[in-house]
Amino acid sequence: MRFRWISTRLAFLIVVVIAPLAAEEPEAPAHLREAYLLWQEGYQLHLAGAYEEAIKRFEASIELHPTAEAHTFLGWSMSYLGRLEEAIEECQKAIAIDPDYGNPYNDIGVYLIDLGRPDEAIGWLEQAIGAKRYCCYQFPHFNLGRIQLMKGQLQEAKRSFERALSYDPNYLPAHQGLAFIRTQGEEL
Repeated sequence: MRFRWISTRLAFLIVVVIAPLAAEEPEAPAHLREAYLLWQEGYQLHLAGAYEEAIKRFEASIELHPTAEAHTFLGWSMSYLGRLEEAIEECQKAIAIDPDYGNPYNDIGVYLIDLGRPDEAIGWLEQAIGAKRYCCYQFPHFNLGRIQLMKGQLQEAKRSFERALSYDPNYLPAHQGLAFIRTQGEEL
């Protein structure tokens, strides 16, 4: 099951919290302002479900000025079109630009889960948890919990969901994960 709205929420937080301010800085070179504006357009197009158009904007932004954010979001749009291997490649490019940026690590983990390769996802999610620049540590903890549930590791999944809630006490998917575990009749 894909948790696409997790990415939407994450994208919103990045735009508000993390996104570069080049477009608002009058002294920033024109190509940086244009790259940022293209990235913003891509983000808006993605949220509107226009993934092909979003991809074009993210690629144009990268052509002007490659950033970890642009590569990550390009991968995000590709993932919605089922292009998961390409999405992973874009996230790897993002990591090469900024290894401290947590989003691409988590996204690779999600894409690997979606590809039916959850064991490969674990290391990527752990790297997201350890990333220095990341707004939403609840996501990789939750995704680890998803893998642990798949493996029947209910105690571990419970701990992962609880860790997610320590970052965001209102994070609904983690609450749902805990509720599911309770329905399994386990004495946790």
